[in-house]
Amino acid sequence: MLSEIVNTEMPVDRSLLIVDDDRPFLNRLARAMETRGFDVRMAQSVAEGLDELRRAPPAFAVVDMRLEDGNGLDVIEELSRIRADARAIVLTGYGNIATAVTAVKIGAVDYLSKPADADDIYSALMAPPDKKAPPPENPMSADRVRWEHIQRVYELCNRNVSETARRLNMHRRTLQRILAKRAPR
Repeated sequence: MLSEIVNTEMPVDRSLLIVDDDRPFLNRLARAMETRGFDVRMAQSVAEGLDELRRAPPAFAVVDMRLEDGNGLDVIEELSRIRADARAIVLTGYGNIATAVTAVKIGAVDYLSKPADADDIYSALMAPPDKKAPPPENPMSADRVRWEHIQRVYELCNRNVSETARRLNMHRRTLQRILAKRAPR
């Protein structure tokens, strides 16, 4: 089924820019994509990503949404402006419908939630323009998505339990119990 949807012909230009501030993830993904035939360049920030794509616009890009120095959508938007035929996807641990729609409007071909594996990313990059990549084999559970959202708000509130509970409209003790548990699968 995967071979029916994924374009098995590798394009001549195999340049791929990966922009992510999580260094271990960036290195693993770069190695995985190199084994799939891509010529990979890496960046860890919006500024580095913009410099790389202006130096030599890649045919493909994988960009994290939230980076330490800004929003990865800025990289997608600039890539679309410089090289309209580029295929870019957005990765994020904090997905929501509004940002997914924005990402697609400015030029991304797909939007994947972390943790996305190299096969899912490859499928999204290589899917023919008129077809979507198949759904992931192991998507995050609803419990995991909820847990990720709570963790994100907790971090944005500088790990202040009271403020996080207020913003999530949740009792403080309930939040403390959730934060004390391991992440669901």
